[in-house]
Amino acid sequence: MNRLVGLLNTSIGQKLVVAISGLALVSFLLVHMLGNLTIFQGPEVMNGYAAWLKGHPLLWVARVSLISLFIGHIVLAIRLALRNRRSRPIAYHHTRIDQETNVVSRYIALTGVLILSFLIYHVLHFTLGVVQPEHSLFVDAHGRHDVYRMVVESFQVPSVAISYLVAMIILGLHLSHGLHSLFQTFGLFHETYIGLIRAIGFTVASVIVIGNISIPLSVWLGFISI
Repeated sequence: MNRLVGLLNTSIGQKLVVAISGLALVSFLLVHMLGNLTIFQGPEVMNGYAAWLKGHPLLWVARVSLISLFIGHIVLAIRLALRNRRSRPIAYHHTRIDQETNVVSRYIALTGVLILSFLIYHVLHFTLGVVQPEHSLFVDAHGRHDVYRMVVESFQVPSVAISYLVAMIILGLHLSHGLHSLFQTFGLFHETYIGLIRAIGFTVASVIVIGNISIPLSVWLGFISI
C-alpha cells in the first residue's frame, strides 16, 4: 500500500492515473454516445432507454464516480502540464517528439478546463433541469419523462445547439491530442509509428464527435422532429 501511495505521488504514477482514467472516460463517452443515438429510433426507444437508466439503482453512484474521475483526470493533467513547464530548462534542444509533447500538453490543459465547464452546463441542462426547466415537465403517453421531446426542443434553440457543437469540437481536439500523451505514457510513442498514433487518435475522436453532433444537426435539418 505504501508503495502504491508513493507511486501516486510521483510524476510517473500521476501520468499512469491520467492515462488509465482517460481510457475509462473514452469508454464512457462511446457508451454514452450510443445511448444518445437511440433518438434516431424514435421517442419510444429513447424514452424507454432513459427510463431504464433513470431507474437503475446504481445510477447516481455511476454519476458521482464519473464526475469524480473526470475532475481528478483534469486536475492531475493540469498539475503535470504546469510541472513540466516549470521543470523545462530554458536552453533545451527539442526533438520532434518533445515538440509535439509540449504542444499536446498545452492543448490538454486548455481544452480540459473548457470541457469541464461544458460538463457542468450539460448536467445542469439535461440531468438536473436547471437550464430550460420547463422541459423537465414533458411526459410521454406512458407517463415517462419525454426525453426525446426535451432533446428536440432544446436543440431547436440555436444558442443551445451551437454550444453543444462547439463543445464537441473541443472534445474532439482534446481526445485527439490526449491519445498522444496516453501512448507516450504506456511507452508506445515513437517516430516510426507516429502516423498510426495520429490516425487512431483522430478516428476515435471523430467517431465520438460525429456521433454526438449528428443529433443537433439532424434536428436543425428536420430529420428528427416531434
